[in-house]
Amino acid sequence: MWIGIAILIVYHLFILYVGWNGWVWLATLFPHQMLPRYIMIIVLVILAYGLFLGFWQNEIGIFKWIGAVWVAIAYFSVLWLPIMNLVLWLLRWSPLSMNTAVVWAGWITIAGLVITVSIGAYNAYSPVVRSYTIEIDKPVNGPSEMNMVMASDMHFGALSNESHARRLVEQVNALNPDLILFPGDIIDDNLKYYTRTAIPDILKGFKAPVYSSLGNHDRFEKGVDLVDVLNKSNLNVLYDESVVLDNGITLVGRRDYSDKPRTELGKLLDEVDHTHPVIVLDHQPYELDAEQKLGTDLVVSGHTHRGQMAPFSLITHRIFENDWGYLRKGQLHSIVSSGFGFWGSPLRIGTRSEIVQIHVKFKNGSAASSTDTVDEVTPASTES
Repeated sequence: MWIGIAILIVYHLFILYVGWNGWVWLATLFPHQMLPRYIMIIVLVILAYGLFLGFWQNEIGIFKWIGAVWVAIAYFSVLWLPIMNLVLWLLRWSPLSMNTAVVWAGWITIAGLVITVSIGAYNAYSPVVRSYTIEIDKPVNGPSEMNMVMASDMHFGALSNESHARRLVEQVNALNPDLILFPGDIIDDNLKYYTRTAIPDILKGFKAPVYSSLGNHDRFEKGVDLVDVLNKSNLNVLYDESVVLDNGITLVGRRDYSDKPRTELGKLLDEVDHTHPVIVLDHQPYELDAEQKLGTDLVVSGHTHRGQMAPFSLITHRIFENDWGYLRKGQLHSIVSSGFGFWGSPLRIGTRSEIVQIHVKFKNGSAASSTDTVDEVTPASTES
């Protein structure tokens, strides 16, 4: 309770801080007009509390967009306003007029916000293809190489909408995959909203088999069967269960780490044929040691977003052994995606939305010269 009260106090102090900066700038820019300042206060209140309305009335898309705009403004304000305030304080000892300094500081702040949001939106809505080549020292029944494509954290909903879903289908199909893997956070908390969109039908357009696991934002809701909804889009959800492909590969899909109880990995792997490759879809990359010890060959994950907005990647890097990209532990290959979508706001700073292509070579194929990753980034479509 007290923690919640403290958070609310800090949040409202932050709103006052942003409002105070806006008030000072507008008072300097329009010294004899109160209307601009009153409009700023009204807009600030709508944005600041629209964020909470987006969580409360999450089936109303406009509140999600209001919250997304506020998240972008708040993010920029936290990083920028203290610096600008310090610069203005130091300029008090310069010959420059303070009124001129305040006016220019305001315009520079607005320009910086527009540039930051533009770059962040571009990074969020124009994914790249990131490729890795790995070797698994086990045989398969059939071709000795596979072209797998993985995407995580689509967060389909009001922000990551039908256009982004079409983009995913088109770009994944363009890679001609043999197998498609979705390790969680397919939807953005709101299953009923998701079912009212065209996204479930759009996702039927993949031209290769798809298998999925669930993430912490793939939430069950009363009266709607989440797994059934996703399976109707041919996403083949593995919910603490496994399936053996025709070539002998076993796919294991785990419940999310936050979904308690979830079956221990050891129990899921008890009946698995370890003479053939074992691939695990686990949304949060927490249990790499256990997956390595239990004989998993490849685990694909997401969840981290690589922090989504700098400098939060410093935090994810401290929390997760592999918070993004590729890591080798013995026979285990861990690949973590920064995500195809985004959460909170369609903004990525220092990260990029991505689709992951995994070229897998098996034991019964010709040996490659190296087991290192090949990390290639190629621009994907930027169609909105």
